Amino acid sequence: MRSSSKLTFFLLITISVFSKTCKGRVFTFKMHHRFSDSFKNWSGLTRNWPEKGSFEYYAALAHRDQMLRGRRLSDADASLAFSDGNSTFRISSLGFLHYTTVELGTPGVKFMVALDTGSDLFWVPCDCSRCAPTHGASYASQDFELSIYNPRESSTSKKVTCNNDMCAQRNRCLGTFSSCPYIVSYVSAQTSTSGILVKDVLHFTTEDGGREFVEAYVTFGCGQVQSGSFLDIAAPNGLFGLGMEKISVPSVLSREGLIADSFSMCFGHDGIGRISFGDKGSPDQEETPFNVNPAHPTYNVTVTQARVGTMLIDVEFTALFDSGTSFTYMVDPAYSRVSEKFHSLARDKRRPPDPRIPFEYCYDMSPDANASLVPSMSLTMKGGRHFTVYDPIIVISTQNEIVYCLAVVKSTELNIIGQNFMTGYRVVFDREKLVLGWKKFDCYDVEDYNNFPLQPHASMVPPAVAAGLGSNSSTGSAKEASNKSLSSIASTYCYSHTSVFTSLISVFLICLLL
Repeated sequence: MRSSSKLTFFLLITISVFSKTCKGRVFTFKMHHRFSDSFKNWSGLTRNWPEKGSFEYYAALAHRDQMLRGRRLSDADASLAFSDGNSTFRISSLGFLHYTTVELGTPGVKFMVALDTGSDLFWVPCDCSRCAPTHGASYASQDFELSIYNPRESSTSKKVTCNNDMCAQRNRCLGTFSSCPYIVSYVSAQTSTSGILVKDVLHFTTEDGGREFVEAYVTFGCGQVQSGSFLDIAAPNGLFGLGMEKISVPSVLSREGLIADSFSMCFGHDGIGRISFGDKGSPDQEETPFNVNPAHPTYNVTVTQARVGTMLIDVEFTALFDSGTSFTYMVDPAYSRVSEKFHSLARDKRRPPDPRIPFEYCYDMSPDANASLVPSMSLTMKGGRHFTVYDPIIVISTQNEIVYCLAVVKSTELNIIGQNFMTGYRVVFDREKLVLGWKKFDCYDVEDYNNFPLQPHASMVPPAVAAGLGSNSSTGSAKEASNKSLSSIASTYCYSHTSVFTSLISVFLICLLL
């Protein structure tokens, strides 16, 4: 998601709407990755972020993941698309996540928010006492003005009082009819957001026989005070939680009968994706059930087996599918068994541990090495369905060397299937059937997505994609790339992992994970 020329926000957020047949509507929009080049140039962070593909670059990504893992909300068949379309982009310079634009209030104000299936609350900067600056900061851009929400300037804004069933922190209320407070705290780096809950319209469009504008009232956070990473590059313009709790936007839309209780996210190798509210996927997709904890429901699934190369590993664990995490995290014994098996099958020389990066299993890549020597990987989910990992490694390049690493980080807390493992798939979060669906997918595919927009002109995608670095949909699969040399795919791996981790998150990752 790196680009050599500044891309305007409106070129990145292309309007795209598609229709499907279901009880409700399908809302869709484009995603951006926080560490993508396109957003990096948009945000002006080129000077402050480590060079893409470097050791420091991946160390920064892993540090962000670790910081965000502690966040929690304290106490607390027509087609529809967001008014600016259904496209998403990885943005490398703003958290390695996927971003999109949403329009909020009357008159509508646009915000570029990060998308996170690991959190529930949608919040934007609002009535700020302490927020990230919108002008003069390193991430500010002349192409798109960062917005601040003002409830008094929206004719459709409504107060959410402490007697509202959406108010989860009544113990902090001053009175029954006072505004409901909220706080989202992060364990690391003293990062948090707090404010009051507000209700206002979120703007969508429909394409079922003619474009129709739809306004849906949603409850969201008026973020008045931010701390830690939110004050620099973490989330200057808001966060879009996609979790299962009743306050999340998918929950509100389905409860109001606007969509089927499901949505999908597509993660392209080139960092461009789609998000579609109401999408229940296709009959030929693979599926596995969610492990739903009624007290705190999340998109948690069970992995029953792993395969590395041709070797099966009988290891069972549960994991959270989280679009707000760059890498994949595993707890022992799963981590040790998978990584050690990968090492036993790797043909290249393993490098000694490097404190600059979080990956333990890294190897020197010889210029004439064959990609088939990199072990392939897949997971078997509960129910017996297989989830092939198309991008199990990342490639780190310097002036003097090329290194590839198994892109799995050892965790002491919980297992997370991060964005890197989702690359190349349309992932369906079906909350009605309580299943996770997945299918290998081209995010530009018009045949599978009714009325899906054609692939945009090369000028509308990051230059690395236009140059062909991310054009091969199977770049992440060592098996499919067996006829290529590792040197020929190094740039592709570097691009796909940094741009795949560079999605849409001007709202950044604070509310995304747990």
